[in-house]
Amino acid sequence: MYETLIKELEKKDVQLVAVSKTKPPDAIMELYQKGQRVFGENRVQECVEKHESLPKDIEWHIIGHLQKNKVKYIAPFISMIHSVDSIELLTKINNEALKNNRSIDCLLQMKIAVEDSKFGLDGASILKIIQSDAFQQLKNIRILGLMGMGSFVSDESITIKEFQALKNQFDRIKEMKIFDESFKIISMGMSGDYKLAIAEGSNMVRIGSLLFGSR
Repeated sequence: MYETLIKELEKKDVQLVAVSKTKPPDAIMELYQKGQRVFGENRVQECVEKHESLPKDIEWHIIGHLQKNKVKYIAPFISMIHSVDSIELLTKINNEALKNNRSIDCLLQMKIAVEDSKFGLDGASILKIIQSDAFQQLKNIRILGLMGMGSFVSDESITIKEFQALKNQFDRIKEMKIFDESFKIISMGMSGDYKLAIAEGSNMVRIGSLLFGSR
């Protein structure tokens, strides 16, 4: 499945984040040996443990909700944090990055799903953050784009509208020219809806079950 998926994504210039949460190191190594280098984790402790035990050229992404008090554990090595949903969390990431003498790439998470269980910012809150004085002081982070999670529904028209909302917000921010050309990532789409997401402009998908199955 991996080879087929990679060919499909490469044709459309879409990056794959292999969602490895709860998966054992040997399952991750199977994909690693096939060439996969970007893996996504939900939990900080699990991410730290895997970083310590697996090859150091793996790029680890945090894709789950992140608590401020956990940032310090991943700050030395994390490649990207997808789930930034407040100026307070951004400030914490910036401060921990500074302590580690590095910059950390981040995506702002937009709440596009109808479920209350989903985290994220609305469009107005995103604009308020990136136009704030507090944001301008953060020199050890880079905002590379937006992330969103579609609703878990059978009606594809709902999911499509949600993905369109995220793409529209991305385009709006791009037009404001707050960021340079590095603001280019639209991270949306998972195993069940990645094709819809790509059709609506996604260039980064987070896929787990299609790759790892039920193991």
